[in-house]
Amino acid sequence: MRIVRNDEDLPALYRQAQQEAASAFGNGDLYMEKYVEHPRHIEFQVLADEHGNVASLGERECSIQRRHQKLLEESPSVKVSAELRKEIGDILSKTLSAVGYQNAGTIEFLMDQDKRLYFIEMNTRIQVEHPVTEMVTDVDLVKSQIMIAAGATLTDVLLGPVIHRGHAIECRINAEHPEKFTPSAGKITAFHPPGGTGVRIDTAAYAEGVIPPYYDSLIAKLVVRGKDRNEACQRMERALEMFIVEGIYTTIPLHRRILADPDFLRGEFDTGFIERFLEKKAETAASK
Repeated sequence: MRIVRNDEDLPALYRQAQQEAASAFGNGDLYMEKYVEHPRHIEFQVLADEHGNVASLGERECSIQRRHQKLLEESPSVKVSAELRKEIGDILSKTLSAVGYQNAGTIEFLMDQDKRLYFIEMNTRIQVEHPVTEMVTDVDLVKSQIMIAAGATLTDVLLGPVIHRGHAIECRINAEHPEKFTPSAGKITAFHPPGGTGVRIDTAAYAEGVIPPYYDSLIAKLVVRGKDRNEACQRMERALEMFIVEGIYTTIPLHRRILADPDFLRGEFDTGFIERFLEKKAETAASK
């Protein structure tokens, strides 16, 4: 992959990418697409039945990510207006109905600074971050997926129009060093998840449980809901403070620092947030 910023660089960069592709994959075919500077990662959740009915359940903001792996998600996005949400939802409903799609699904986009959306891909399955949509819509997506597979209509599944209430945030708690991002396998010696109003924890971890080194490092999803984004951020910070995992490293300290970052709290971030965030932390430490 090469970023081409002017006409003069195109021939040389094209040849470099072509040679790399041929060497790595035995095929030097390439395609070109628009490069979006400082994008946000926005995805829309949909449900579609076998009768041609499609419903959009709104968007999730997934821009807080490391090496293209999501760390924190929220719904709704502070950058998506009600008008844009409806416009994209209508387009997706018409498109998926036309192709006969059936299932839960997620359509992912990059959003530029002018709030234009560029299609990335569609995931024809449930997503790790689906709980944030469940929290703001009160729709059980896993149950809905099963009902649709059994032949139910969206009318049976949704029982009325989709209504969004409040704001939800999900933190992916990974068994990783919070700064080096190296895996942290081993025995969990203490495990005390948070609880209370508006707090949800999805996990199979437990005290004395062993985290093996062979699989994905995700050990828990911590999800909160508030009446607005400010309350959701405060509730998440409190839940992270209460979440105790000992015996292994986790990303809980990293999430707490993210939740305290002024740019994050203002909703001013993009997919490069974590890199800048870590660089800023390293510069601060070096200056002391």
